[in-house]
Amino acid sequence: MRLAARAPGRLVAVLAVLGLALFAASSARGAAGGATPSPAALPPAALSPAESAAVAQQGVQPTALEGYQADPNIITVGDTYYIYPTTDGFPDWSGTTFSAWSSKDLVNWTDEGVILDLGPDVAWADGNAWAPTMVERDGTFYFYYSAEGRIGVATGDSPTGPFTDSGAPLVERNPDGRGQAIDPAVFVDDDGQAYLYWGNGSGFVVPLAEDMVSFDPADVVRFTGLDGFREAPFMVKRDGLYHLTYSIDDTRSENYRVGYATSPGPTGPFTYHGVILEKDPALGILGTGHNSVLRVPGTDDWYIVYHRFAIPGGDGTHREVTVDRLTFGADGLMERVTPTVGDVDPHPIP
Repeated sequence: MRLAARAPGRLVAVLAVLGLALFAASSARGAAGGATPSPAALPPAALSPAESAAVAQQGVQPTALEGYQADPNIITVGDTYYIYPTTDGFPDWSGTTFSAWSSKDLVNWTDEGVILDLGPDVAWADGNAWAPTMVERDGTFYFYYSAEGRIGVATGDSPTGPFTDSGAPLVERNPDGRGQAIDPAVFVDDDGQAYLYWGNGSGFVVPLAEDMVSFDPADVVRFTGLDGFREAPFMVKRDGLYHLTYSIDDTRSENYRVGYATSPGPTGPFTYHGVILEKDPALGILGTGHNSVLRVPGTDDWYIVYHRFAIPGGDGTHREVTVDRLTFGADGLMERVTPTVGDVDPHPIP
């Protein structure tokens, strides 16, 4: 079941099928501070025969969220799922606002509106609102986000805000001087210790202080053993083993994909296990990356939420968020994800 309000927002899909040129090639994302050089901006993705047939049948391609969204972070609060994405569709990823989306079943999503606006809400940054993450502790919601190549944090009493910024960046720069300080993710271990993960060019993790808005710089650990690491680290734990996913290549590339490693602890050392999610050109699925992972509370059912080039006609600044099942093998490791163009089955939180 789809929300009726979603269809008009996907009118671009029908126009693309008619052969109209909707989007210009995206401009280069800055490789600030010595980040790995990026490939040239890519043209909009072509419509495959399978994709054309699906559009002809449905009029649109199913996605989790309406419109152009990317870099999704998913959490649960009570009986509700929430996704916090980057608002996409702007040249040079120049969006300035963050929104929240809610669902009771992982299929039908409601736009809860803007929860943080860099202009009026953040004194130290005005643009490049990217890649947020949310965590709750003792009734307070901590919203970590990227802005102008730095990481900030805002707090609120509800998963949909309002949020009050801390007033200064939490992370100003990467300790090794490479890349940008972006793509935060927070993992809370079984003992209650919270860890902040982030990185572009290089990846890092540090234990957060009890206040969740500070840390000791001496405790920062740089990732090693992660083949092809580019950005977007995300940690989960299952049966005592720590599972780290991260993105490889450039978000403008159709080869953007998800790498996977495990560790006996939250800060490493890491053992690389290969790529678990990548493109399927036969279905028009390209640029699959920047994911988060969720276990449905009270179950061992897992989902991976990620972005891809919008179908049809998308590129590295016109992306959409989708959800797929994630499974684990008998060896306890994540299994390779099959990307789909359809919805997952509805899954209310028990």
